Amino acid sequence: MFMALAPGTVAGVVPWWLTGWQAGGWGPAPRLLGVLPLVGGVVVLVHAFARFVTEGLGTPAPVAPTEHLVVGGLYRYVRNPMYLAVVAAIFGQALLLARPVLLGYALVAGGVMWAFAKWYEEPKLAATFGEEYERYRRAVPGWLPRGRAWRA
Repeated sequence: MFMALAPGTVAGVVPWWLTGWQAGGWGPAPRLLGVLPLVGGVVVLVHAFARFVTEGLGTPAPVAPTEHLVVGGLYRYVRNPMYLAVVAAIFGQALLLARPVLLGYALVAGGVMWAFAKWYEEPKLAATFGEEYERYRRAVPGWLPRGRAWRA
């Protein structure tokens, strides 16, 4: 339910509200390129959410947090793959629909996610998982994926 509610609202409802899914007038090349980040974002989002359920034994929702720190799968490359996936999906929609307003929205949404991660999630994870999280945080970047998988 959380997956449909939070990312579904940010990457689905708000873009629809901003555009009504009405396409703009760009040519076909940039519009077709939009499919890649849109589909990629959805795939990454589903994969990352599944890691929370299977590895963390919980959800990304603050009301049902994980029992274990999630550091496998895509989380070996970057600490915030879900947020990056949502921004990628919005960016893909901006290209696909040829709607610059969604490019601006992607930047704003990304900034809000960065702030939430920085000022809520990171302190909460440090308090919950202590040195395990600090070791992970030092080894894996938050926003720019590393080239090689981190080995715990």
